[in-house]
Amino acid sequence: MNPATPTIKSGWKTSATEPSYPPPSPPERSAPPAPRFGETIDRFINQLWSEAGLAENTLTAYRTDLRSFSAFCDKNNIELRRSEPVNLQKYLLSLRETSQLAVSSIARRLVAIKLFLRYCYNNGWMEHDVATQIESPKKWQHLPTVLNTNQADALMSLPDEHDPLAVRDRAILELFYATGLRVSELTGLRMEDVNLDVGYLRCVGKGRRERIVPVGSRAIESLREYLTDLRPHLAEGRSTNRLFLSRTGRGLDRTNAWRLVVKYARRLGISGKLSPHTLRHTFATHLLAGGADVRVVQELLGHADVATTQIYTHVDSSRLKAVHSKFHPRQ
Repeated sequence: MNPATPTIKSGWKTSATEPSYPPPSPPERSAPPAPRFGETIDRFINQLWSEAGLAENTLTAYRTDLRSFSAFCDKNNIELRRSEPVNLQKYLLSLRETSQLAVSSIARRLVAIKLFLRYCYNNGWMEHDVATQIESPKKWQHLPTVLNTNQADALMSLPDEHDPLAVRDRAILELFYATGLRVSELTGLRMEDVNLDVGYLRCVGKGRRERIVPVGSRAIESLREYLTDLRPHLAEGRSTNRLFLSRTGRGLDRTNAWRLVVKYARRLGISGKLSPHTLRHTFATHLLAGGADVRVVQELLGHADVATTQIYTHVDSSRLKAVHSKFHPRQ
């Protein structure tokens, strides 16, 4: 069976990747007419926002996924009220065949659809609880791409002094590597969120969870230079409390911050994809390699579950060899 193909199962089970949701009522019932598909999606997203506390980016992705599913149902004359597991299987297979989506992307869409179908069933708009009969596709867990310490140091030094925004760019790169912030967390920082005298910053992560993260001395030095020499000029004539500003004085958005990191990665000549999340992976991996406790790294990254952090506990082959040579009795 194609690894991306969901399987039909019996019994009720919630995937570990899915937000918790109330179990269904007894099946086999007559369902009243549901609201229009689009209206039902809006109601569902609003409920997730108010009750589950999911991040805005997650809600946007769920909305996009559900609208794609809605379009598929309309095209194939599938009535939501009488939807069957085979309909959902056909949709997911079409994603694999026509859109060439990765298994991880299909799995994420399936999570959104299963939660939505469960929501519709609990509200009496579906005759059967289809979500319980679909199992998520299995996927490989890939180790994250990380930089070694020499590559990280080289990346920090890339902003050209002749570039008028070099001071800002260096501060952004240093802060990504020093704190492991997500790109949306970094671009959302306000002036009052950073205390360079104490060496900490405050950010709001997924699920609107707030955390305090220490900032290293090199990142503090770069931030001081940016705040003293460049930010006042970028903000001239504008009233904004955003920490990082664009060339026009507006708050730097996540797309431009992502492009900034990619630009310097290309200059460095790193093969493969490198993004702000690569610096987040690098931050976590280097901390753990240096002996940091996984629970501390979990707190710094803002992970709700330590299992998410444990992917960074891999070690490179050179360190494995060094440990083996040091401790094995027959060396």
